[in-house]
Amino acid sequence: MKPKRIILIRHAESIGNVDMAVYSKIPDYALELTEKGREQARRAGKAVSAVIGTTRVKAYVSPWKRTRQTFQLMSESLKERLVDSSEDPLLREQDWGYFSSVEELLRINREREAYGQFYYRVPRGESGADVYQRMCLFLDSLNRDFTRPEFPDNALIVTHGMALRVFLCRFFKYSVEYFETIDNPDNGEIFVIEQNSFGHYVLRTPLRFQPYRDKFEMAV
Repeated sequence: MKPKRIILIRHAESIGNVDMAVYSKIPDYALELTEKGREQARRAGKAVSAVIGTTRVKAYVSPWKRTRQTFQLMSESLKERLVDSSEDPLLREQDWGYFSSVEELLRINREREAYGQFYYRVPRGESGADVYQRMCLFLDSLNRDFTRPEFPDNALIVTHGMALRVFLCRFFKYSVEYFETIDNPDNGEIFVIEQNSFGHYVLRTPLRFQPYRDKFEMAV
């Protein structure tokens, strides 16, 4: 039986969101939350708790450190309603290469914005289309889980900016052109997908749109 809700969240603020220079010396997957990010994660946990009420939830988490830390702090509010959780590498963020300088990241982002986020492949990394293929595999796995009679009323997915947008693109079958206009979610921002009275999933959280970004903002 399909869950009543699918709740997605972008990880809370990490050190990479406030200082691009860390990407030149710390692996992307190892970046930790800031103190502000830890507070964001706790608030997100309370927000999700309010959404699900007394119902139960199963969580799927990107294995990167900032997403795991976000989930761990969120789970303080979920307590016994959290029936299960699992890490899934398919939920990791778009690969931006490794140990890149600020100058290199800025150059890559300029090319990416000019070419288009979905099709531009980061050197030594991935394109948005590559992330889309991963999300197709993740959704196949998710749908298999949904067929289990014991699956709870809610599925929680803790992931990253680009990965979250691509998930929505695949789930709701958005066009690539439409995807390109969707703005990146904020750190700790929650998106609620919920069944309506006809049993169809609808996005309850409004999207924000920005046809063109005139400043650097990594989606990770």
